[in-house]
Amino acid sequence: MFTPAPRDGVNASGVGVGDGRHADEELWVLTKTFGPMMGDPQLAGSTPSDLRNSSIVSGKGAWLRTPSTLFEILVSAGDDRSYAWAYYSRAMDLLHVLASLDAVTTKGELDVIAAYRDVLIGRLLQGFSAGAELGGVSVYLAEMATPGRKGFFTSWQSASQQISIVVAAALGFALNRSLDAAAIAAWGWRVPFFVGCMIVPIIFVLRRNLQETQAFNARTHRPSMNEVFRTLVENWTVVIAGMMLVAMTTASFYLITVYAPTFGKTVLHLSTADSLLVTLCVAVSNFVWLPIGGALSDKIGRRPLLVAMTLLNIATAYPALSLLAHAPSFVNMLVTLLWLSFMYGIYNGAMVVALTEVMPAEVRVAGFSLAYSLATAVFGGFTPAISTGLIHVTGDKAAPGDWMSCAAICGLSATLALDRRRAPALTPAH
Repeated sequence: MFTPAPRDGVNASGVGVGDGRHADEELWVLTKTFGPMMGDPQLAGSTPSDLRNSSIVSGKGAWLRTPSTLFEILVSAGDDRSYAWAYYSRAMDLLHVLASLDAVTTKGELDVIAAYRDVLIGRLLQGFSAGAELGGVSVYLAEMATPGRKGFFTSWQSASQQISIVVAAALGFALNRSLDAAAIAAWGWRVPFFVGCMIVPIIFVLRRNLQETQAFNARTHRPSMNEVFRTLVENWTVVIAGMMLVAMTTASFYLITVYAPTFGKTVLHLSTADSLLVTLCVAVSNFVWLPIGGALSDKIGRRPLLVAMTLLNIATAYPALSLLAHAPSFVNMLVTLLWLSFMYGIYNGAMVVALTEVMPAEVRVAGFSLAYSLATAVFGGFTPAISTGLIHVTGDKAAPGDWMSCAAICGLSATLALDRRRAPALTPAH
């Protein structure tokens, strides 16, 4: 069952902006439905005239140009996105019902709803493509790598993602420098989507020439879906350990790239441009450290790097963010996040190849994808919300460091647990 959230109420109020007014009927529905959810007992008893010019509904049309945090979490929550589809369906129902409360539903209201529909569908399609890609690409790189260089080859899956972050951050920085807020809200936000679509033809050309790996062609048996599910159930401890292994990766990635601009702007009160510039620099740093981590794991083994980076994260994540919180500045934020980027890059460079190696060969892609998706749903996708919640509850701006340390403890525990199983991925490479 779908239950509306306060942000949905704000989204719904944005529909009224489409026709330049908020009808009494619309505002009565908003106050009765969402008033009890927003922590203000006076809101539920407010009249339309009280709300019409209040900050609760005034100027909220821009909110319909971005998905809510809840929707982002549901899209990121693994391969099963039925809840994200349910959110989409109920959100559209809510907006259409609100628009129908007027005596005449205006074209402006329908245009606003159509724009929000396009934003949600685009985000859903983006999430589906990412979820289907990660496991297959990582395993493909691991299987086609030359002997003794599997870690280096596999690390480029994550490293290539950083290029997209660099481009996105650079575009965001350039748009914020060249356009005012009104222009960005009106049409500027579409520019990154257009640029992203330009790479699609290149991807089709590249994939037309791909060949199956020798490891795949050498298998004489292709498991059925029932066999895949049965093997995953029989190896559930490996899947759970794999999820914990990925925990530090997803929590770190979401903190230093996805949450960093919000943290810099709303918590540290830095400018949007400065926060985006830091994100760009972090993505470049990730791009450098990821293949270095993969190459080092080929030389000295996966386990030493995984253990060292998790212990370093546990020891330094909170102190680093604490220093930043007490002396917020562009330079301090850059130095702090570059340090977190170093730990993320070295750890993830060794972790991805290790995860491909601990999974049973016959279900390597499915096992990798399931473990990664679970970690993304439990740790990564919730990192922005948990970080914000920890700051709100504790009043400590460095509280996200505690969440990173928790994820690092999970990664360390998984590394030691898999080592006790004498998993070949965690022994020194030969």
